[in-house]
Amino acid sequence: MPALEVKNINKSFGQTSVLKDISFSMEQGEVISIIGSSGSGKTTLLRCLNFLETPDVGQIFVEDQCIFNSEDKKSLKDSQIRKNRLHFGLVFQSFNLFPQYTAKQNVMLACELLAKERPDYKANKKQILAEIEQNARNLLKRVGLSERMDNYPHQLSGGQQQRVAIARALALKPDILCFDEPTSALDPELTGEVLKVIKALADEKTTMVIVTHEMDFAREVSDRVLFMDDGLILEQGTPKEVFDNPREERTKQFLKKLTD
Repeated sequence: MPALEVKNINKSFGQTSVLKDISFSMEQGEVISIIGSSGSGKTTLLRCLNFLETPDVGQIFVEDQCIFNSEDKKSLKDSQIRKNRLHFGLVFQSFNLFPQYTAKQNVMLACELLAKERPDYKANKKQILAEIEQNARNLLKRVGLSERMDNYPHQLSGGQQQRVAIARALALKPDILCFDEPTSALDPELTGEVLKVIKALADEKTTMVIVTHEMDFAREVSDRVLFMDDGLILEQGTPKEVFDNPREERTKQFLKKLTD
């Protein structure tokens, strides 16, 4: 049973077609890296998966359950879209932390908001909040920030802020964790600490979709690599197949530019 199945996703902005009949699936514990030039549709695809953008056409399945169908009006309702987002965690290029909250509070926030909707929240508020706080502590320890959990974002390096963002994305226990070029806003010396955390998640068989420009990293951690160009998945295969023996001329040209 696939962890995620995307069928025939299309997305346009005005007259510009950004995603063209995108289809792929992935298994539980699989890591897929998406590579391609700027403007190829990589970020838009992630935003459609997380329902920050609504696909114009297509279907999305999580563990064989159809959570989105462009022809089903029920799946287009705001309440359903909100539920759909819980299947996915997203780590953005920029850290998007709330500056007025500590690292721990940033990780706790979404869980606290959801907890308030629980019917037993008032009766068990103290216990529920204690569990949320402990989960945040555990996640920050997991990303190597146990000694920084009471720091505010301005007191953290870019790499540390991005690790907080990863912990925040993990807090709601998503089925699929998505990364949108998570090191693009970092200085080179901070990139390694973030990639190390993502590598550890891959080793733990976390199901992940990673948009990245770090080709060596994609080669190392990916089970499969998707090359996107002009809104299409032009080629996909194992890292060895895509990087060492690409079939498509546009894939070859893209990889050649990286080495020139």
